Amino acid sequence: MRFGILSTANIGVTSMIPAIVASNHEVGAIASRDEGAAQDVADKFGIPEAYGSYDRLIAEADIDAVYIPLPNGLHAEWIRAAADAGLHVLCEKPLTGDPSETAAVFDYCEDRDITLMEAFMYRFHPLTERAADIVANELGEVRAVTSTFTFRMPDGAEDIRLDPDLDGGSILDVGTYAVSAARLFLGEPDQVYATTHDSRNCGVDTEMAGILEYDSGAVARVQSGFETPLTQYYRVETTDGWLRAEPTFDVGVDSQTSLTYAVDGREVTERFDAADHYRLEVEHFAECVERGETPRIDREESVTHAETLAAIGESAQSGKRVVVGE
Repeated sequence: MRFGILSTANIGVTSMIPAIVASNHEVGAIASRDEGAAQDVADKFGIPEAYGSYDRLIAEADIDAVYIPLPNGLHAEWIRAAADAGLHVLCEKPLTGDPSETAAVFDYCEDRDITLMEAFMYRFHPLTERAADIVANELGEVRAVTSTFTFRMPDGAEDIRLDPDLDGGSILDVGTYAVSAARLFLGEPDQVYATTHDSRNCGVDTEMAGILEYDSGAVARVQSGFETPLTQYYRVETTDGWLRAEPTFDVGVDSQTSLTYAVDGREVTERFDAADHYRLEVEHFAECVERGETPRIDREESVTHAETLAAIGESAQSGKRVVVGE
């Protein structure tokens, strides 16, 4: 499969392009609003075509799919543009910040027989896959999850993640990982309560703390932010034990990682060799396109995830608990 890359965003240049190159697939084109920047990346990776606009890449490039790492607020527009051109779409999380819009872009792609997948690379790491297996098959009923992803953004940074017009904020940036992990282990919450803080007076949340509540009495605590040092972990508490992993989300592709779990008084640590979860994500997506199969992160997963994110934002604004999906 030949991919086109929409923008020279850091995640594409440092992670996704090398992952595609390392796979059995290839990057056929890259675009940027600055054609010189696109050409520089093309020269670095041997990409045959570079464009000074996203429209031109979609209209002219010899590709099968696009990878979209654009700011959150631009995802829906360019998903639709790619689908109109008959191109399959792997789009960075979150697809959109709104569940109705997320459902709408899936409708749009399905009407055009286009495969759309939200790019949660951590879900393809052997660590995550094993953690989910342990919780589902080796531990008892899950009663609580704690999931956190924070990092310290430099003071005075001019960053698209601080721009309200582009759907910035910690919830939709790193918070979406923390929420995803909580939902991986506990499923869709019934209601949420959250607080946020805009410490930089920029119009978006720079810190979030939330509680996901379940009718069973189970609870998940999620946290995200741009104001404290890098922290990325989850801990799952069950009726007969627990599981903890750190780091969990943005694990270096050359880094080993581990998880530890305890059940009935027995504690086990499992270690994992370095793995390129971006490459594994690309290979899964391409295989689904080629076989006409539904991706692991499918419509239902993305829409219900968006419902939880939206409820967190609504709760933070209202100061009240919010029922998810209403």
